[in-house]
Amino acid sequence: MADPFILTAVLPPDLQGFAEGLRRAHYPSERNHLHAHVTLFHAFAPSLLDELQDFLPRIAAEFAAPTGAVKGVMDLGKGTAIALEAPQLLALRAMIAEHFHGSLTSQDLHEPRLHITIQNKVTKDEARALQASLGPVLTPWVAKGRFIFPALELHRYRGGPWERIKTCAFRGRERL
Repeated sequence: MADPFILTAVLPPDLQGFAEGLRRAHYPSERNHLHAHVTLFHAFAPSLLDELQDFLPRIAAEFAAPTGAVKGVMDLGKGTAIALEAPQLLALRAMIAEHFHGSLTSQDLHEPRLHITIQNKVTKDEARALQASLGPVLTPWVAKGRFIFPALELHRYRGGPWERIKTCAFRGRERL
């Protein structure tokens, strides 16, 4: 699919900055075109833009910001990520998936394992070395407890860096 839309959850500034630093240090620089992010959907068809721009702000206006927590290191095979736990965010994602049922790619039909990729497309040995050293670095984040995802962001994939289309800040009162 050409120029699909990607939906992410925005990280709080402190966690965003921490993850960005890890990406700069460990992600191959020639491939590091993106900021640290949490992908919720990988590919909405371009024909869905109007519906996405209508539906996502309504969802964000209705619901309070979902919470998340850093759980530790995630092995991506040839990469490394920060594993996250966020049941409220997954419930919100399920509502979005239900709304767009029939329009989702096979990859987006399945509930994701939420994470922040900090290294990808390296050798398995490089990934394992980082994973072994990363546990103590993540300990303060695991101990910190819950954080808030302040918004959803819609992006357009253009073959390299993403083009940000819309940010939808959570401002509702209802909890999932």
